[in-house]
Amino acid sequence: MIEERRIEIGGRQIPVRLRRNGAAKRIILRIDQERDGVVLTLPKWARQAEALALLSERGAWVLERIEALPGRVEFADGARVPYFDAPHLIRHAPAARRGVFLSGTEIHVSGPGEHLPRRLGDWLRRQARSEIMARAHPLAEMIGKPIRRIGIRDPRSRWGSCSPAGNLSFSWRLVMAPRWVLEYVVAHEVAHLRHPNHGADFWAAVERLEVRVTEARRWLNANAARLHRIG
Repeated sequence: MIEERRIEIGGRQIPVRLRRNGAAKRIILRIDQERDGVVLTLPKWARQAEALALLSERGAWVLERIEALPGRVEFADGARVPYFDAPHLIRHAPAARRGVFLSGTEIHVSGPGEHLPRRLGDWLRRQARSEIMARAHPLAEMIGKPIRRIGIRDPRSRWGSCSPAGNLSFSWRLVMAPRWVLEYVVAHEVAHLRHPNHGADFWAAVERLEVRVTEARRWLNANAARLHRIG
């Protein structure tokens, strides 16, 4: 269950989400990058007053972190968005008949302007699916484990996941990262088909899939906030 409210910190109204988590052992405060706000996760036994007291105590830190977030980039005519880490200019082409298409370092989006964000978002998801599927299935064959299904979603805290049933899920935002970063995330989740934990055997399997593990993890840590504030 999630409760949403707005709380004043340093003269600024901050959106706050309070949620209960039975597995939590303490109150956790994190910055909500998408909403310029805060998420407070409470154990079952914790009182809301305790969580709000923690937020008040760390108010200066919260404001500092929110103000340091990268600027937002909306899907709009004239905006620049990364496509496989290369800046691309969004061009609204209302009379075009090709839907969404690439032209050099421009992404052209046809149709009414009010549909541009949805059309571009759908196109990026399709591109992500195509790239991920082209890499995931050959890697799964290499480790001898089949993929049941691949889903493309927009999770807030994960780039990918693997279910016990063999279903893989990935963030569409990987299409904005370098291809070698996408390749690492795909290899990471494919390796989980054989090794469900993060033990030594798992990491050895990822290394055997010949991806740039350390560099990709560093890149994701450094650019996560930026990618989640696009679109």
